[in-house]
Amino acid sequence: MNITTEPSQEVWHDIQEPGAYEWWYFDAEDSQRGISVVAIWFAGFPFSPSYTEEYDRWRADGSSPAPRPSNYSGFSFQLYENGRETINFIREGGASLFSGSKTGAEVAFENNRFVHDPLRDEYLLEIDFAFPARRKRVRGALHFNQCRRLTFNKKDGNHEGSGPCHQWLLSVPKAEVRGSLEISEPERTSRSVEIQASGYHDHNLGTMPMQEYISRWYWGRAFSDRVDLVYYVIFFRDPSFHPLTLLMLNDNQNGGALVRDKADFRESRFCRGIFAPLHGRVLDIHDGDVRMTINQKQVLDSGPFYLRFSSDISLDFNGSSLKGIRGISEFLNPDRLQSPLMRFFIRSRIWRDGEQSVMYREYNRIKDRLDWFKR
Repeated sequence: MNITTEPSQEVWHDIQEPGAYEWWYFDAEDSQRGISVVAIWFAGFPFSPSYTEEYDRWRADGSSPAPRPSNYSGFSFQLYENGRETINFIREGGASLFSGSKTGAEVAFENNRFVHDPLRDEYLLEIDFAFPARRKRVRGALHFNQCRRLTFNKKDGNHEGSGPCHQWLLSVPKAEVRGSLEISEPERTSRSVEIQASGYHDHNLGTMPMQEYISRWYWGRAFSDRVDLVYYVIFFRDPSFHPLTLLMLNDNQNGGALVRDKADFRESRFCRGIFAPLHGRVLDIHDGDVRMTINQKQVLDSGPFYLRFSSDISLDFNGSSLKGIRGISEFLNPDRLQSPLMRFFIRSRIWRDGEQSVMYREYNRIKDRLDWFKR
C-alpha cells in the first residue's frame, strides 16, 4: 500500500495485471444550495460484475483468457440536490471507449473527459452523456482550481514494498469549483444547474482485485473556515497486515498542515441493511492532542458494497474544539463483490456497452417513476 502526493503519478498507468484497476475521482459540494457532484473515470472498473466474473473464470480455469483491465473501463456521474439523488449514471465498456495519457493528467471515456492545465494548475471536466434509461441527457463543464497541495509519501510497511499493491494519490485536497450542467428531458424544459463549490480530487490504482486485498475502507473530507481535513482508513484481508489510518489537517487560521499516520481508529453504532454492508455510523480517530469524531448522518447513496454519507464532524486540536463541520464520507466493503447475489443487484446499476440487461432496465424504470412522483 502506497500513499503519495506526487503529481507525476497522476498519469494513466495502463496496468495489465488481471484484476487490476485505476480510477480518477472528483467531487464538488455547494453546501449553500445543497448541490453535490461526483465524477469518476475508470480504467479497469473494480466494481464491475462482468470483470469479476471473467477474473474468477480465469482463476478457476487456466485455459480461459486473462481479463484485460482496459476492457472494463467506465465512467460514473452522480448529482445530488438537497440530499436527493437526481442522477446516478454508471457506464462501462471496452478499451475502444477509453483513452488516457501516460505523460499528463488527461483521460476520456466516450465524450466525458478531464484534462489538467499545468500552467494554471486547473482541471477541466467536460461532461456529455445520454442516459436513455432515465430519459435524460447531461452536458456541462466544471473547472477545478486547486487551492493547495500537500507533500507526503508513505509505504505502509506491511509487506516491505513487495506483494499486492494499492496506491492512493491525494491529488488535490481542496479546490475551488465553478461551472454548470444542463439537464434535458423529453417533454420538459431543459434546466441548468450552476455550481460554485468546494471540491476534492484523488486517484487510486491497484494491481490485483480489491476484494482479495482490502477488507473495508473508510474515507472522508470536509471543509470549514477554520480547518480543512481528509481522513483515510483501510483494513486489509490479511490479518497480519496492520490497518492504515491517515489524518490530514490544514489550519486555515494559523497556516500549516498537520499529518498523522499512526492514529487510533474506532468504529461504533454499527448498522447494516439488505443492500448495505455492516458499517460504523460513528468513527473516532485519535492521535495525541488530535481527536476527530465523524457522525455519518444522511445516506446519499447506498449499494450492496458501498455507502456515501453527508457527515457532521467534531475536531479537537491545538487547544481548539470545533463542532458542526460538514463533510462527505464513504464506506466500502469490497468483499461483497464476491457474492453472486450481490453481483446481480450491482449489475442493475451499470449500463454495460453492447449488453442487454432486464435488471438494469427495470431498476431504472422504477427509479424514473419515483423521480416523477417526487417532482
